[in-house]
Formats: sequence, structure tokens, C-alpha cells
Amino acid sequence: MIQLDFYGTLVAASLVLLLGRGLVMRIAFLRNYNIPEPVAGGLVVALVLLLLRTLDIEIRFDTSLQTPLMLAFFATIGLSADFASLKKGGRVVGIFVLAVTGLLVVQNALGIGLATALGLDPLMGLLTGSITLAGGHGTGAAWGTVFSEKYGLASASELAIASATFGLVLGGLIGGPVARLLIKRVQVPGCHSQETPRLPKGFEQPNKERSITPFSFIETLALIAVSLLAGNLLNGLLHGTAFELPTFVCVLFVGVVLRNGLSALGLYQVFEREVSVLGNVSLSLFLAIALMSLKLWDLAALALPIFIILAAQTLVMALFAIFVTFRMMGGNYDAAVLAAGHCGFGLGATPTAIANMQAVTQRYGPSHIAFLVVPMVGAFFIDIINVIVIKLYLVLPFFVAV
Repeated sequence: MIQLDFYGTLVAASLVLLLGRGLVMRIAFLRNYNIPEPVAGGLVVALVLLLLRTLDIEIRFDTSLQTPLMLAFFATIGLSADFASLKKGGRVVGIFVLAVTGLLVVQNALGIGLATALGLDPLMGLLTGSITLAGGHGTGAAWGTVFSEKYGLASASELAIASATFGLVLGGLIGGPVARLLIKRVQVPGCHSQETPRLPKGFEQPNKERSITPFSFIETLALIAVSLLAGNLLNGLLHGTAFELPTFVCVLFVGVVLRNGLSALGLYQVFEREVSVLGNVSLSLFLAIALMSLKLWDLAALALPIFIILAAQTLVMALFAIFVTFRMMGGNYDAAVLAAGHCGFGLGATPTAIANMQAVTQRYGPSHIAFLVVPMVGAFFIDIINVIVIKLYLVLPFFVAV
């Protein structure tokens, strides 16, 4: 076994991003179907590691940087959110929340229905529904423990982690093709000469150059550090209470308060260009480490019936994004970008959703509303709604009788 330390892992993550960029630039299929660069590079490395494992060679990474990078990314989302913009997106956020809630209900109904039809415990269907797909690894691990201890479901935690891994991979792969299909039906802003192209903001079009200075960069870095420190302290204070929230939500909340509080007091205006640069760097490195560290051999532990359920969930996610999310969000370019984002966190996680949307906007142009709505719903609303939906399913007669 080869164990890479902190520095070796950072070098590997950087090379993964360069590999992904090279693959997307040179392979038309990846470019045409808007596959995110970290996903392309990360999956190639994960497949190579899977091959090496068959030769009894295993490479492990130091993932200690993964969580701070994820939290830094959510801090930059908070620092990018001003109340004026949030107010403008209020109605759109509400509609998107309805679409997200509809998917959670569908995912669990499909999982339970297929599990029952295949002769499996209905709890397995629930575990391969919104718990691991919309919820991700953290939510899956938590509920896996509950299902093992309270309901006696064997290997629930292992099934949860494998299902969440499957969702993370597929969430990063289907968003781009879904957006490409939908964009063929709409008019892309700025595609006609008489229209004024919209300038990118925040996390849109990450490869666009942004003028920054060393001092303003350090100021923004300090704001991110304060968000991380205060967010972790807030998470500690709320731990074990009825108001307990995931750490990333606390960090994002502190970022929002800092951005708008300092602005309202006239003390400081956040530099969005520095926030976007640091946010995009954190997001790219986080995804590179997460994807290159995937243990794809865990997916081999899934029995054929579970694969059938997860494959069906992937197909339903794509169809839901095309026929429900896209239409509910207006059937325009922004709706197509939102559909790609929904595929990202409907199967994987919010960072995957952002990467999906970046792959689209980098090619076709900015979508301000998508980058306002998806991080907010993905960070604040989806976890809360998911818990409510899961608990409502658990009071169904065949679960109560277990």
C-alpha cells in the first residue's frame, strides 16, 4: 500500500484538475456534453486506482484537506449572497424548493416500490432513495446507523456509503448531457448580436479572468477564515439541540451575515471577484480529492437488485429534470442550467451541482439566477425537507410494523 501525505495528496489533486482540463479540451464528447473538468479527471484516476487494486497495489490519500476546502467553498457562497439579490430570487427559490421536494418524494416512492417488487426489505429502498442520493454520504451514514440499530437492517451503513458514491459519480455525469438536450430548445442569452451579453458573476464561467490585487485577496481570505472559525463555533453551540445544523450550513450562514452586516454598517464591501476565485479554487480541489479518493470497488459490493434500483433512480432524475424542473423553472436558458444543477445535488451533492452548472455556463454563458438559487436550496432547504420527507415515509404501515 502506498500512503500519500498532505503534500503528495495536494500535488495529486492539482494533477487531477490539469488532467481533467486536458481531457475536456481534447475530447469532443466530454466538451459537447458539458462534463465538469474535476469529474473527468477524478474518475479517470479512480478507475486507474481500481485497476491497480486488482494488481494488489493500493494508493491512499490524506483527505484532511477535503473538509476545510468544502467549508471554504460554502463560506464563499455565503459571502457572495447579498440580501438584495436574495430578495429578487425569492419567488424562483420557492418554485425550485417545490421541484426539489417533488423529487425527494418520487425518489423514496421509487426506491421502496422497486425494493418491494424485487423482494428486498423496503428499508433498502428508502436507503437507496433520497437518504443517500439527495442526502449524500453524511446523511446516508447517519441514517444507515439508525436503520442498523433501530430496525436491524444488516450492512445498512455499507449500503448507504456505496449508494451515495454511486450517486456522486452519476450526478456529475448526467447534468451536462441533460443541459445540452434542453439548451437545444431555448434561446441562449447573448447569442444574437443585438443582445448585450451578460457578464459573469460569482461562480459562473470560472475560467474567465478576474482582476485582483494581493491586498484585496488577503482581505477576502480573512473573511473566509472568520466564516470557518465562527461557523464551527456556531455548530458546536447548536450541537445536540433542536436547532442543530450541518457545519457547512453554519459556515454559509456566517458568510451571509458578514457580507450583509459589514455592508449595512458601511464598514466594508466584499470583492466578488476575489470571492469567486477562492471559491472556485476550493471547489475544484475539493471535487478532485473527493473523486480521486472514490473507492469504486465498494460499488461491486452492491447486489444486482440494488444496482437496478440505483440505475432506475438515475434515469428518473434525468427525466424529472427534463420534464418537471425545466418546465417549472420557466423553460428557458436559466431553467436548463438549473436542471443541470438539480441533477448534481439530486443524486450527489451541492458542490457537484455547482460544477455541473459551471460546465454549462462556461460554454454557453452566465446564468445569475441559477447560481443564486441552487447554492441556497442545496445548503439550506434540501437537508431540512429531506428529513421531513424521510420521517413521513417511516410512519407508513409497513415500516411501523418492522
